[in-house]
Amino acid sequence: MATSRRVAKVSAAVKREVSQLLLFDIKDDRVGSGMVSVTDVEVSGDLQHAKIFVSIYGTDEARQETMAGLLAVTGYVRKELGKRLQLRRTPEVIFKEDRSFERGTRVLSLLNDLNAKAETDVPAAVEPANLEGDEA
Repeated sequence: MATSRRVAKVSAAVKREVSQLLLFDIKDDRVGSGMVSVTDVEVSGDLQHAKIFVSIYGTDEARQETMAGLLAVTGYVRKELGKRLQLRRTPEVIFKEDRSFERGTRVLSLLNDLNAKAETDVPAAVEPANLEGDEA
């Protein structure tokens, strides 16, 4: 088992290298159909598996096409990681779609809609109630 510090360093290195691969080296047109960014990498404690979370911007069709392209280039990505990183064994690569940004944006828009509705429902000139019961 690697230490948590070592796992974090390997995770950061994998994230950096996969981002570079997506930008410059992967020539598959399916991967370029949606804008792809690496959001997180989870490396197992024994450094044998790496889950790479990617955020894909575009239509649902572009997302599916991009995920199919990423699945097709998994072997190439692993081979390149083996060349670029100084590890005894190169981790198995698994791409996962990360939709947390999309969910967060949706929640924020719902909150903004609720705030806008609340502001329009409140009358502009509401006088505070007399709490003490004194009528003067």
